[in-house]
Amino acid sequence: MRIDVLGAVRALRDDGGPVDLGGPRHREVLARLVAAEARMVTTDTLVDDLWTDPPARAVGALRTFVAALRRALEPDRPPRDPPSVIVTEGPGYALRLPREDVDVHRFEDTLARARRDPGAVTDLGRALAAWRGPAYADVTGSAWARRERTRLEELRLEGAELRARILLDSGEGADLVAGLGTHVAEHPWREPAWELLARALYRADRRADALAVLRRARAMLVHRLGLDPGTGLQRLEKDILNGAASPGAPVAWTGHGVRLGPRTTVNLARTLALAGGDALVHSRRDRLAAIRAAERTGDLSLTARTIGAYDVPAIWSRADDPEQSRAVIAAAERTLTGLGPDGPADLRARLLATVAVESRGADLSGAELKHARRAAPPAER
Repeated sequence: MRIDVLGAVRALRDDGGPVDLGGPRHREVLARLVAAEARMVTTDTLVDDLWTDPPARAVGALRTFVAALRRALEPDRPPRDPPSVIVTEGPGYALRLPREDVDVHRFEDTLARARRDPGAVTDLGRALAAWRGPAYADVTGSAWARRERTRLEELRLEGAELRARILLDSGEGADLVAGLGTHVAEHPWREPAWELLARALYRADRRADALAVLRRARAMLVHRLGLDPGTGLQRLEKDILNGAASPGAPVAWTGHGVRLGPRTTVNLARTLALAGGDALVHSRRDRLAAIRAAERTGDLSLTARTIGAYDVPAIWSRADDPEQSRAVIAAAERTLTGLGPDGPADLRARLLATVAVESRGADLSGAELKHARRAAPPAER
């Protein structure tokens, strides 16, 4: 049995044949359990995730969906034998499949391995090629699926850039030009993408094109955002002009492919937010990507500074993106817990203020609003 969610949700038998999962709700229940990564999801959570306004018999409908999925996924299971794929656990359900049998878990594990060991680059390439479209592509209108799509898309972009970087660092990569050109066109705010494209062009003996790419990046950053290129782009340009054999050797990048030095991704996101328009949409994505990358380093101080660096004036009556606000709040609360009550006052103040500001507006629940009110006074103090 194999389950894929990097694209439309589907299940495949061991012989490769498709499993009839039923209707959209059935597939969403299965997808939601995949997203929980083998953790139990309570019935109440599943109901809230499936319906904005749950019907009176929502729990009964959910049980019907689960029963149908169990029959589809384990058609040969004797009636009296307990299910082994979707199991009942406490007040909810959990999916019990080896991680290698679920494409999203396979991808995440491969990416984590490639961060530690460049020798896993071939596996990473295969894992990236296995994407069939946006994650949970046919689960539309669900807040949980939007959050997962955003998170996984950031990991996909990170994986593509990490693969290119490993190949270029190893002396390969001239054949990456076309793919990286598309990547830059689709994600022009990602400085690593520009740097990788220029390196690939140089590797392909296209020095003039490499310099032209770096100058386009500079023009975009300076004229559209008012920023100078980062040290990585500047150093790469100097190396190419000097004819270095291996230009742009990695210096200021974390193992997660996001620059987390003085020129953090979140500072770029802040500038984009102030620019407004489409740039504001990019800023939300880049801000959350930077926070998640900082969390993965395990450095609480870095994470706190990354969360607090997005000091965009908050004059709106409610959050622009409630789902992202919840994600930022959750990250701030995790970091506050990690720092403890005796953590640095400046970092705690920023984190508490973030919780309060991101909780503004009527889109959040009463409990969240109460939490915001509890965060604001200590932030002021």
